[in-house]
Order: sequence, then C-alpha cells, then structure tokens
Amino acid sequence: MKYLKTICFLITLFISYLSSAQVNYNWEKLNTETYRGKQDDIFFIDENTGWYINGFGKIFHTKDAGKTWKLQLEKKGTFFRCIAFIDSLTGFVGTVGTDYFPNVTDTIPLYVTTDGGENWNPANYNGNYIKGLCALDIVKEEFINHGEIGYKYHIYGVGRVGSPANFIVSHDNGKTFTSMDMSPYCKALYDIKMFNKKEGFACASTSEDIETSHALILHTIDGGTTWEKVFESSRPFETSWKIFFPSTKVGYATIQSYNPDTNVAVQHFIKTTNGGKNWKEFELCVDHKSRSFGIGFIDENNGFIGTLNSGFQTKNGGKDWTKIDLGRACNKIRIVKQANGKMYGYAIGVNVYKLKIDLNK
Repeated sequence: MKYLKTICFLITLFISYLSSAQVNYNWEKLNTETYRGKQDDIFFIDENTGWYINGFGKIFHTKDAGKTWKLQLEKKGTFFRCIAFIDSLTGFVGTVGTDYFPNVTDTIPLYVTTDGGENWNPANYNGNYIKGLCALDIVKEEFINHGEIGYKYHIYGVGRVGSPANFIVSHDNGKTFTSMDMSPYCKALYDIKMFNKKEGFACASTSEDIETSHALILHTIDGGTTWEKVFESSRPFETSWKIFFPSTKVGYATIQSYNPDTNVAVQHFIKTTNGGKNWKEFELCVDHKSRSFGIGFIDENNGFIGTLNSGFQTKNGGKDWTKIDLGRACNKIRIVKQANGKMYGYAIGVNVYKLKIDLNK
C-alpha cells in the first residue's frame, strides 16, 4: 500500500506540474498497412510494445513504438473491434459479431492469448450469450501476497453497437468470464471505463433504432451488477461513443449524431467535473459531417477528439477547439500516464498516429 501511495503522489505532482507548464504536442502518422475504413482499437503495454486491430480480422504487433509492424493474425470472416493486454503475454481481443457488418461470420465474441498474440483461443464465459463486444478495460489491483506486493487483474467488456447490450467481466486475470444482459439499462453499449473493480462508467444508447436513440452514460458502484443512468441526451439519432477521464474528477465523452438533417450541424461532447455524478453538454463544432468518435486527454485541459473528417484539440478544457490532423474517423485515443510521470499516446482510425509530448516551463 505504501507503493500505491507513492504512485498516487507522483501522479498528483505531475498533474500539478502540467498545470504550470507549457504543453507542446503533435501527432505523428505512422506507416501502417492501408485500410479502406475505420480501424477501431489500439493498445500498448508500454511506449514501445503494442497491438492494433481491424475489421479484416487482422492483428498487428510492434516492439519499436510503431516504426515497424508485424501481422500476427489474419482471420477471415472476423471483425476485430477491441483489444487490451495485461502484460506482454496475456491479452484479449473482442469481435463485433455477425449480422451487423457484411461478410462477417465469426460468432465468437472474445479471444485470449497467453503468448503475446502469436496464438488466440476463444475465452471461456458463463452467462448471457454475447453477440459482440465494442470495448475492453482492465483494472490492476494491488494486494499483499505472502508479505509481498502482488497484482490481480479485472477485465471488463461491453457491447455491442446496434444491440444487443451485454456486459462481461473476469476477476481471475482472464481465465474465466461472466456475462450479463444489459437490456434493462440500455439497448447498445460502446465503451467502458472502470476506476477500480467496483466503480466505473459505460457509454450507451437508449434504442437500437438510431432514429429514436438518445445518448446515455451509465454508472456502476458494484462492479457492474447494477447500473444507474447519470446522463441522457435530449435529441434523437444520438449515441455516446467514447469516454476518457484525465483525472478522477474530470471526464469527457463524445456524443455521436446520425441525424440526416444537414441543418442540424452542431456537434456535442459532454464533460463532468465531479467524478461523473453530473454531466454537462458543450459544443464541439458546427459541421454536420464532423461526427465524433474517439476522445483522449493529456490532462484536465489538453485533449483531443477524432471526428469523421478531422481531429480537434483543446487547450482549455473544452472551451475552445481547433482542427488538427488525426486522420479520418479517429476511433480510439489512448493516452497513458506512467508512475514515473512519463506519458505516451497512440490513436487509430483510418490511420495510426503516435503522440509526441514536450513540457517546457
């Protein structure tokens, strides 16, 4: 526990430093295999070692911070949607499932690897049938093991786009999973962020019919057994897509609008400043074509949103946004603060990008 307090102190100190520092950053486009659509997820266990996936059933791996990529798997008929790793060996990849995208035949929702992605096998789960998954999150829990500090890993997943809505969780490092029907709370799920093994948030929507759908944010304090609605948008044609908390108090989430009326041009995001108890809507831009996707923040003020046709950045907590190059349909932005204060980030959509950060007083 002393080690945990030290980590918390270092993170607090680093955030304090950021608030008084000039943060300079830019996104570098990486050289990756051409893909004609939106790629959905990317995950790194450190600044150099990571994986990304796409809808062609492909998993790519890098050991040199994205300079080169190795194709580890090509599984035709599979649409890989989300990916997460515990360490360099053990990881998980979720699929979107059948009956949503064309030419998808794989009905297995979740695969696991124990050799760094060289081989993948279906994950074991009990409970409600999982049609597909859209997001994974991992909580690392510290505990005392025979007088030494040990770690347990809790893996959480939600899905899927277009329904049905399901939640899946493992408390034994991914050896077994339990699934739960989420239809009493929502009709589709898109993202999940857990603060710890008990408390977290999920992005969802009220209806599987986009014409009547409102964006939802759900909150759990019992590890996903029960959920409470903490935000619902007032407009139809909307979903909440991705969520990011740069601190335990401040969080952001993207709102997607599929309204076909080109006169409805304002794009929104939401923000909380009290740990997710309350959320408030803000304007991102006025552009009917700028449907929001991924979101990520360096700290409470400096962050990014990917949209269908561009990227946006803010340096003042979302008060103002300017366009940047994040490629088209940037779907997932992962920015990691390490215990030593160092940060790294990667983003994926049609292309893959790496975040470069410089701090100058």
